Amino acid sequence: MDPAVFEEWMMIGLISALVGFMGFIVWDLAKKSKAGRLGTLILFFVLGLGVMAFVVKTVAVALIEGV
Repeated sequence: MDPAVFEEWMMIGLISALVGFMGFIVWDLAKKSKAGRLGTLILFFVLGLGVMAFVVKTVAVALIEGV
C-alpha cells in the first residue's frame, strides 16, 4: 500500500475517532453539569461547527488541488 493512501485512510479514521470521543466528552460534561436539553444542544452545536469547519477545509483544499 502506498504510504500516502495509508496516511489518508488513517487520518480519516483517527479524526473520526477523535470527533466521536469529543462527542462523548461533551455529552458527559452536559450530563454532569446538568445543562438541560438546551445547554446540551448548544454544546453539541458548537462541537458540530468545529467538525463542519474541518470538513469544509478538506473539501476546499481538494477542490483547489483539483482532486
